[in-house]
Parts: sequence; structure tokens; C-alpha cells
Amino acid sequence: MSLSKNFKMMSLYNQRINSQLMAHCLTLPSETLEKDTHSFFPNIISYWNHILFGDLILMGRLASNNIANLSPLDLSAFPKPGSPQDLYHTNLLDIALLRTQVDALLIRYCDNLTEEDCDRFITYTTTEGVAITKAVADVTQHIFNHQTHHRGQLTCVLSQAGINYGCMDLPVIVAEGSR
Repeated sequence: MSLSKNFKMMSLYNQRINSQLMAHCLTLPSETLEKDTHSFFPNIISYWNHILFGDLILMGRLASNNIANLSPLDLSAFPKPGSPQDLYHTNLLDIALLRTQVDALLIRYCDNLTEEDCDRFITYTTTEGVAITKAVADVTQHIFNHQTHHRGQLTCVLSQAGINYGCMDLPVIVAEGSR
């Protein structure tokens, strides 16, 4: 499977899993969403905020290089990730709306991504202020790895809260990916 085809599959998986987990989280009372998880992030709301913040930073780096027809204009309606505090939302409905919009944009980006795009290199400044050059494929892969990593932490917290969030197996969730 080519990288671009893999990223298209991952964008669909990403959207479906985010939607599935968010639907469960939206049923939780505020006390549960804001309760100290004694984990990497202090509460469930913080997990969702961090995943969203990471996506917008990474997509901004790609957009500033006009990769796969993604431009800075595409991100203009979203909060500007200057610092985590700029994105922090306390209302899960606000996060859910933004999450849906970012996932749709990520699908569009991956639908337009070519093998040639994947082989390109971009230079950007990290959040620590360091200039770095990376392959577009590496940056795109990191979007999915970052989300998967933190969703894994989130599902542990949800399990501890007694939430059965359902199947998360890639071949089951995105069956068309194997074609």
C-alpha cells in the first residue's frame, strides 16, 4: 500500500474513532469530564484539547507549505495555536464541533495527498523554537501517531470510569482500507 493510500485510510479511521469516543464522552457528567485522572493529563477535557491543539499545529505546518492543496486559509476559522491556553476549551460540545471540523479537513488533506507530496520536505519551527526539516510523510504520520497515543491514554481513563467505548480495531472500523 502506498503512503498516500495509507494516510487516506488513517484519516477515515481517525474520524470514526474520534467520533466514537467523543460520543461516549458527551454522555458523561461534568464531574467525570473534569475529575482528576491521575494520568498524563489532568482530566478528560484536557486530553481532547491537547489532541486538537496538536492537530492544528501539525496541519498549520503543512498548510504553510501548501501541501496537498492545504493552505493557511483553510485553517483561518480555527483557533490559532500560539500556546495551549489559546485552544483550551472547558465545554466538550465546543471541542466536539471543532474536532468534527478538523477531522473533515484532515480527510480532505489526505484525499489530496500524493506520493510526490509525501516525498517532499518542509521546514518549520517547533513549539520550542527550533528550525527543523522533515518529510511531509513524517509530519503526516505524526498527526496519526500523536492522536493514537493520546487516545490510548484516554481510553484507559474511560475504562477506569466504567465506559465501554466499543471496538477500535482498524480493519473493522475501516474495512475499505484493505482494498
